[in-house]
Amino acid sequence: MAKQVLKRHVIHREWCKGCGICVHFCPKKVLELDESEKVVVVRAGDCVACRLCELRCPDLAIEVETEEETAAEKRPAAAS
Repeated sequence: MAKQVLKRHVIHREWCKGCGICVHFCPKKVLELDESEKVVVVRAGDCVACRLCELRCPDLAIEVETEEETAAEKRPAAAS
């Protein structure tokens, strides 16, 4: 079974009302609210692509784009 890995976060800042729900639900603390109370990605490398932020956002301001990582992609290349 292929694992979903993060490709990128798409933040629609104009839709974000700064409620902080996404920040609260993120298990890896990837998101924060900036000085204008809009969500920003601060630790993208820690994201596990669980999509809780996307699912919980009442304004649909966050999209988590993923791609499948197959077992073959995880294995190191054979030395020749």
